[in-house]
Amino acid sequence: MPTDYGNYVDGEWVESESGETFEVHNPANTEEVVSRHQSSTTADTESAIEAAVAAQEEWATTPGPSRGAILREAASTLEDRKAEATETLVREEGKTRSEAGGEVQRAIDIFYYYAEKTRDLGGTVKSPSGTDKELYTKREPLGVVGLITPWNYPIAIPTWKLAPALAAGNTVVLKPASAAPNVARILFECLDDAGLPDGVANYVTGSGSEVGSPLAESEDVDGVSFTGSTGVGTMVAQTAANDLKRVQCEMGGKNPTVVMPSADIEEAAETIGVGAFGTTGQSCTATSRAIVHEDVYDEFVDAITDYAESLEVGSGLDDPGMGPHVSESELSSTLEYVDIGQDEGATLETGGQRLSDGDYEDGYFVAPTVFSDVDNDMRIAQEEIFGPVLAVIPTSDFEEGLEIANDVDFGLSASILTQDLSEANEFVERVESGVAKVNEKTTGLELHVPFGGMNASSSETYREQGEEGMDYFTIIKTVYDNY
Repeated sequence: MPTDYGNYVDGEWVESESGETFEVHNPANTEEVVSRHQSSTTADTESAIEAAVAAQEEWATTPGPSRGAILREAASTLEDRKAEATETLVREEGKTRSEAGGEVQRAIDIFYYYAEKTRDLGGTVKSPSGTDKELYTKREPLGVVGLITPWNYPIAIPTWKLAPALAAGNTVVLKPASAAPNVARILFECLDDAGLPDGVANYVTGSGSEVGSPLAESEDVDGVSFTGSTGVGTMVAQTAANDLKRVQCEMGGKNPTVVMPSADIEEAAETIGVGAFGTTGQSCTATSRAIVHEDVYDEFVDAITDYAESLEVGSGLDDPGMGPHVSESELSSTLEYVDIGQDEGATLETGGQRLSDGDYEDGYFVAPTVFSDVDNDMRIAQEEIFGPVLAVIPTSDFEEGLEIANDVDFGLSASILTQDLSEANEFVERVESGVAKVNEKTTGLELHVPFGGMNASSSETYREQGEEGMDYFTIIKTVYDNY
């Protein structure tokens, strides 16, 4: 029988005042109910905000290393529970075991990283213009922050927002995505076990209207950090701006990899295949456009088609090459884009169909999909699909390839595959994306460097992760000290 889980508010696991719950189903076997969670109300969200406000001053004045010790203990507890967290993630979101295990490990590493960064919190000392004075800055917590996170990385993204927020001395209310809220619950159990004071971190499940909107609207919330679609992120930013909240939004992508003639084509197919079909294409940094030089275009199309057809699709519990979509709506959206691509005149090389026979009968499975003969003005080359669909676009030379790469509304991650150092450096300098890579897939991030996009991929305010991940959650005070 599935377990009913509560909200975590003011150090207690509590039920919603609505008395209602929602179910989370295994996307590989929709007959299986994985868990039930609270259908929270606006009043539930307000209670969590009140708890965070009440706890904020004491947590802000807790020495940084003491805050770090709690994060370090939470990391250790999560490490002990890695197998449980991995299986929870697989069952609710659909990732393969390998993908889910890597994501949980990333969450562990992020907690450890920011546990140590608490020792570096401080400011800068400058030389004053006169004598008998000191001039310096200090960083202080922003205050109470609302964190709104997506389903596609349901433990990594909550962690990379939660850890720096807590490390910097903020109190938090987290709204996880309703499609996959359960693995984030484990984070709060680990923090609770680590001795986090009541009210410092709060977890509230439910709809965007009842939980997300109140976080963006509340005058008691000092900042909102959001990851999700560009449409929703724009609304969150606009709402939060009404009372001048600090806003951080990381959103969609339409990420290109440019393939030049000097690249090894078999290696290129594998690099792009992993970027396009890993996590079932449900990554904001997924490779959705392969921009391939015409001299190697046909060879690449054959190689990427073979790669796609070689992938085993199945339940994440069996650790196949690719798992299911997270939901019926995500699957339907991908299939709709397959129809759009064909209607626009692109050539469907492989895939594009729902898998529904045998073991696939009760899941949201789709075959990895490759389109060739794609023009960059087609919708499948311009709009974020968020599924395992790759558009292969021809280019006559480097300049045209770079122009195509930049010719979208988004600007999150981009890469080039080449053995020409001049092309590589020119690409890094001129590509319009927050992440630029050479001879690497567009997915995959290091936790100790900044992450974020440009254009419609980001609010372009503050970066996440690394040392810069702390900047969003702090505010600078400048001190003039005369003696």
